[in-house]
Amino acid sequence: MKLRLLLVLGLFSTAAFSQDYNETLNTIREAEAKSALNHMMQRVNLNTGNYDLKYHRLELDLDPSVAFISGNITSYFEAKSDINSITFDLASNMTVSQVLQRGNSLAFTQNTDDELIITLPTTLNTGVLDSLTVSYSGNPISSGFGSFEQTTHNGAPVIWTLSEPYGAKGWWPCKQDLIDKIDSIDVHMTTPQFNASSEEYISVSNGLEQSQVINGGEKTTHFKHRYPIPAYLIAIAATNYEVYSHTVPNNGNAFEIINYVYPESLVTAQTNTPITVDIMNIFTNLFEEYPFANEKYGHAQFGWGGGMEHTTVSFMGSFGRNLVAHELAHQWFGDKITCGSWKDIWLNEGFATYLSGIAIENLDGNDAFTTWKQQRNNSITSAPNGAVYLSDIDTTSVSRIFNGRLTYNKGAMVIHMLRKKLGDVSFFQAIQSYLNTPEHAYDYAKTEDFISIVETSTGEDLTEFFNDWLFNQGYPSYTITWNQPTINQASITIHQIQSDPSVSYFEAPVPLRLIGTQGEVLDITLDNTFNQETFLETVNFTVQDILFDPESDLISKNNDVLLGTDDIEINSSLVVYPNPTSNILHIEKTEHIHITEIKVFNTLGQLINRSPWRSTIDTSLWSSGLFFIQFQTNDRIITKSVLKK
Repeated sequence: MKLRLLLVLGLFSTAAFSQDYNETLNTIREAEAKSALNHMMQRVNLNTGNYDLKYHRLELDLDPSVAFISGNITSYFEAKSDINSITFDLASNMTVSQVLQRGNSLAFTQNTDDELIITLPTTLNTGVLDSLTVSYSGNPISSGFGSFEQTTHNGAPVIWTLSEPYGAKGWWPCKQDLIDKIDSIDVHMTTPQFNASSEEYISVSNGLEQSQVINGGEKTTHFKHRYPIPAYLIAIAATNYEVYSHTVPNNGNAFEIINYVYPESLVTAQTNTPITVDIMNIFTNLFEEYPFANEKYGHAQFGWGGGMEHTTVSFMGSFGRNLVAHELAHQWFGDKITCGSWKDIWLNEGFATYLSGIAIENLDGNDAFTTWKQQRNNSITSAPNGAVYLSDIDTTSVSRIFNGRLTYNKGAMVIHMLRKKLGDVSFFQAIQSYLNTPEHAYDYAKTEDFISIVETSTGEDLTEFFNDWLFNQGYPSYTITWNQPTINQASITIHQIQSDPSVSYFEAPVPLRLIGTQGEVLDITLDNTFNQETFLETVNFTVQDILFDPESDLISKNNDVLLGTDDIEINSSLVVYPNPTSNILHIEKTEHIHITEIKVFNTLGQLINRSPWRSTIDTSLWSSGLFFIQFQTNDRIITKSVLKK
């Protein structure tokens, strides 16, 4: 073959010239990380492990203009062993006034370990159901948990909560762990009916609103939620909300997406939130029905950037489409199935991040989805190490748990690579199986649970895949060498190096795009399992170029495609600059190279310009992206890749 070519496709990135989805991710992470920051060193209380919570009724009194809460919390619980006392988590600055059981007062103590310890009148035997009511009050803000906020927006008072991961005890007596979900809850919120400006206070919480009862100058709003829920996903908010809704048809079982927004944000929100219905339909079609379709989905505006996926009502700092998609995705991945430990946080955040990418794929098309994947990969490969799955030490660091590069981006791309490895049919069937496995649906799951379900569903051994991409660190870099020994065959050899020694070799499907001299295009995927592996692929055209991973499906960096054996010397004799280019591209060559014609191709192999030899090319009218400039000499064709800004 006379065609010789060296392409450095590490330059192939249009991320700088298109929408920055990473900026959106940073916003999403803000609330999730900030909520954890003030109480990360808190741990699950072992003293709450001897009972199973069945039900809570929260009767709360609050005024959005005052940093204070009082209420009665009625709890139904079943003993897991014979017990004489029961312990709830409650910040020590909150004051318990009494504990009642069937009208009788029970003895209790509070300690500096944020425990409320209640002495039962008799031994509660294993398997027996009982209940009690705790009356309490206090200023949750002074607890330092950051899980209860009283502030203003546009001069109007607002109260809202955000309890992930261990902040619920800052404002109500509860059991906050990643083991025991509460089977159902009722929330009764009593507020003044109006604020000082005669604007009506609107309350919001999980589940379906049942009633609003006016009593004098106060209003009590009742919400009912009949799905299992962990304490950290229970939330309340109240201010002068404007309320509007969108209807999701849902195959005849329609439900509402109810939006609670600040009056000053109403116009913007009403413009942005209708897309929620489209995204809901995408996720429903690919995975399953919205998990809480018997109740509602909703958005409630609050005062932090980003969002928080409280079950059935995400608290939103804004209403951008990617944030809407991310928080909605959590209703499946995070709320229906909740990660069983902080080590498994990628099961929440990796999936929510990936589903926001799936929304782009379905709403904007493959080019936009490719850009999104490029930006994930650029972030992932900005450092040579780091695993998705957390170590014990990692779980003590908020910045590591909510690491955008690893937990969010690499977690998302590992899921995408699993999809490419399995194929769409097997992948989506496996995820549907995961969501519907009785042991985990509306409960908790750990990474080993997820892997086991996917392997059972697909019949594949995925040990190598998850060891390489999830538990160990780094990414591969590839050099692809090829030639065309016959008119209908291409010989391709794959060489790989690893950025981190924890992985000896990344076994992965390697996507390539073969481009012919007449614009033909053939996409192939090579199942690469060892270094220097050679593949002989059938083609029905003369190959001119090969693009490495043209749709950014593989986590990798610094990849080369090398054709022939003397390309390095030839390419050093012909230089194009600046690269990337904005307007004028300059060409320099040695005297022994005689160029007769210049052709410019896009990444699909389509000819967009041809001219005789010249030392400059005007690129000002080119669209942003990657182009190939082909130089015809007396005895060969030399091709250069150029990135247009």
